[in-house]
Amino acid sequence: MTTTRLTIDHRAGHPPGTPASGQGGGTLRHPEKAHRPDNPIQRKPGWIRVKAPTSPVYHETQSLMRDHRLVTVCEEAACPNIGECWSQRHATMMIMGDTCTRACSFCNVRTGQPGALDGDEPNRVADAVAKLGLRHVVITSVDRDDLADGGAAHFAAVIAAIRAAAPDTTIEVLTPDFLRKPGGVEAVAAARPDVFNHNLETVPRLYPSIRPGARYYQSLRLLDTAKRIDPGIFTKSGLMVGLGESRAEITQVMDDLRIAEVDFLTIGQYLQPTVKHAAVNRFVPPEEFADYAAIARAKGFLLVSATPLTRSSYHADADFAALREARQAKLTYATI
Repeated sequence: MTTTRLTIDHRAGHPPGTPASGQGGGTLRHPEKAHRPDNPIQRKPGWIRVKAPTSPVYHETQSLMRDHRLVTVCEEAACPNIGECWSQRHATMMIMGDTCTRACSFCNVRTGQPGALDGDEPNRVADAVAKLGLRHVVITSVDRDDLADGGAAHFAAVIAAIRAAAPDTTIEVLTPDFLRKPGGVEAVAAARPDVFNHNLETVPRLYPSIRPGARYYQSLRLLDTAKRIDPGIFTKSGLMVGLGESRAEITQVMDDLRIAEVDFLTIGQYLQPTVKHAAVNRFVPPEEFADYAAIARAKGFLLVSATPLTRSSYHADADFAALREARQAKLTYATI
């Protein structure tokens, strides 16, 4: 089986390369940010720069996306790893459209009023997974506060469809927080994904400015609930650094995640998508990421990925294999 991961995101509107909010004419991608003062984008240090994609496989992957009318979160979120991942035919599925009901100041995904759910999407996603022979698939979505369950039933339907069409494929979900959506996390966990991921993104103090529509303790509760419903699910969360957080705040978040028995932590550098987004406070050097990784491992996470270019779904297939090995090693050690 291949390790390809594709985004099934049937959306109208924003094609790759279209200017974001405040970056040109046409419909604004981030209307809520249009009147914010500009935050100049700082020059990136050498350790975080990536080469422009030139691999023939990258262009083959790009053609595949266009031919199948697929759009990737890799493009929508302006991921710096797109060249590497697409050169390996890696991408991440995004369901329920391209328009988010939240207005997080770090995120490059379009904000606005989403359209209706596509009832056939779970079957199309599953069909694509089966035809491509995927070993591991990542499914994420925009926030859908307009839906009574936040889209939880749609997540569950996608998982069920993939299980039926491609039973050997492992499934990772990266969900919204289901804030004020009773039963949302329970519905997704009951569908039994192999990995339940929800990103805390930043430290509690910065939520009002960075993640204003979310609540830190709701996100923690979601991860704790998923683990309690099914202790066999691997739980995962991610943080951005470089937004003005302190070392003590990061280590406290690690402790909070371990109390919730989260297995896997990712930490990456925040990169500012446009001048209308939150400014980078500083570029964290690689040695600090290595230090965070050592601290997190000492706190008991099964797996830690902490580098400037780490993103939530980066190397997700290999990481899932490593998670399994780490859990088995821990169980073996406990029986000695």
